[in-house]
Amino acid sequence: MSSAANNAGRVWKFGDNIDTDVLAPGLYMKSPLAELARHCLESVEPRFAKEVKPGDIVVGGRNFGMGSSREQAVMALRELGVAAVVAPSFAGIFYRNALNLGLLALVCPEAAQIRTDAVLAVDATAATLRDLETGKIYVCETLPAHLLQMIADGGLLPHLEKKLNAQRSKEAQA
Repeated sequence: MSSAANNAGRVWKFGDNIDTDVLAPGLYMKSPLAELARHCLESVEPRFAKEVKPGDIVVGGRNFGMGSSREQAVMALRELGVAAVVAPSFAGIFYRNALNLGLLALVCPEAAQIRTDAVLAVDATAATLRDLETGKIYVCETLPAHLLQMIADGGLLPHLEKKLNAQRSKEAQA
């Protein structure tokens, strides 16, 4: 399962309409991914890219990831080690890019209630978040098993490669 499954991380909370230009600023789009990631979300939270730790969780407001279709928005979050993005709603292309690139994206109607700096345990299979301090459980929309597996495999391309290799192995044994 993905790094977000049954692991805990600190919450970085953002508001509504966080766009892909804030996640992956255009000024750095031609830079290597590590450089681009150093500027992720800096216009709304200058500490984010410097202080985010692997396993941390981004909680957004409505329409998270709006704007352009740039995959680099998701890639920057992954580069920084973000385990999951949680929001009451996502821009469609961001949501699909997240899943395709192996980043757990959970639709959570109660996301606004999640505290900044809370430490949440994420159970991707059950689609729940548990605040480790208060015990509060947040229920998210369930992702189908095949998408959870795709995320666990690292995204669409690694997932397809794994399936293809398994098929080749079966054929070789036949």
